[in-house]
Amino acid sequence: MGKNCDEKTCNCKKGVSRRGFFSSVGAGAVVLATTGSFAADSPSKVLEPDSTTPITLLVNGRERRILVEPRWSLLFVLREKFGLTGAKAACERGECGSCTVLIDDIPRYSCLTLAVEAEGLPITTLEGLMKGEELGPVQQAFVEHDAFQCGYCTPGQIMAVEGLLRHTPDPTLDQIRRGVSGNLCRCGAYKNIFAAAQKASELKRGGGAK
Repeated sequence: MGKNCDEKTCNCKKGVSRRGFFSSVGAGAVVLATTGSFAADSPSKVLEPDSTTPITLLVNGRERRILVEPRWSLLFVLREKFGLTGAKAACERGECGSCTVLIDDIPRYSCLTLAVEAEGLPITTLEGLMKGEELGPVQQAFVEHDAFQCGYCTPGQIMAVEGLLRHTPDPTLDQIRRGVSGNLCRCGAYKNIFAAAQKASELKRGGGAK
């Protein structure tokens, strides 16, 4: 503790504050996306929040070029610019998981991901799981097991399960529970969600998948 600090306000041993951490990470992400390297010593290269920069996003196997403001979230770009509304805007602060998409096959909250951070990485949304009008295995399993009530969290739940199965094709029930633990269902349909995930695993492994 510093000489002039008191116990309540001293940060000497606490390290960077949560607010400070996110501020520095956000600024670093913008610099990285626009210059290709971190340049903390070159503040002139940091874009203003209302400026725009061109990026290319690989969404559902398709390259899409767009001018974005560095502060725009991936969720905003997907919904408002690309018309991909499968990812839902709910809490918009990383608490519910309704906005979950896959980035490089990993489930991520698109509300907490800057669009510029996702450049160059494959992005999969709910729409990308379908083949035309045909449901993907996870989507089909959710229908068969009635794994939803109001349905608002369902797209995020499906993407969380899809991400889990891409890395763990035959998960245990405990692994399924952990895999969807970042996605909240206010209706409490967890039992059916777990059953749908198990069914989806069977379908993906050849037990009835089309």
